Amino acid sequence: MSEIELLDRIKNNPSEFSELFHLYHKPIFGYIFRRTGNFDDTADLAAETFFKAFAHIKDFSYRSVSIKVWLYRIATNEVNLYFRHKQKHNTLFAKTGIENEEPFNRYLLEDKQELEAEYEKHEQFIKVLEHLKTLPLKYQEVISLKYFEEKENKEIAEILNMNEGTLKSRLSRGLEKLRIKCNQI
Repeated sequence: MSEIELLDRIKNNPSEFSELFHLYHKPIFGYIFRRTGNFDDTADLAAETFFKAFAHIKDFSYRSVSIKVWLYRIATNEVNLYFRHKQKHNTLFAKTGIENEEPFNRYLLEDKQELEAEYEKHEQFIKVLEHLKTLPLKYQEVISLKYFEEKENKEIAEILNMNEGTLKSRLSRGLEKLRIKCNQI
């Protein structure tokens, strides 16, 4: 099924949003986790990302931006807000009044265990991530999308709403700054 068909189904029946959630939760969650390095904050930010997507999906029109790119934009904005304000966001459960959190908690626990196991395997990655967090946000987001999420330049430019020339420049400058910081270890 194409994204356009899924979007039509969601607009006709909001409960179909769960299919979109299952399709993109792991990549969005992983992207946020690799940006923040904190599982609990990532869970909150991912919940906020999907809550905002759910709340505004009726206004989304499939033009030059895919649903996937739209979700990454929301996630990027949430991470940037997190870093700017350094405050925790409320969870999705508190905002929607979901009574039975158990299926969600079980799903999150499985993700947590999987991501934490991967996280522990990569001590060098942790050091690079710490240095990455010290860079300005404009470099963090392009490096994260390029190398952690393995996005193509064209897609990154769409997600961040910039031209490819600016993207290439930020990648080059950001990587140089990161290399300098990592070589100081």
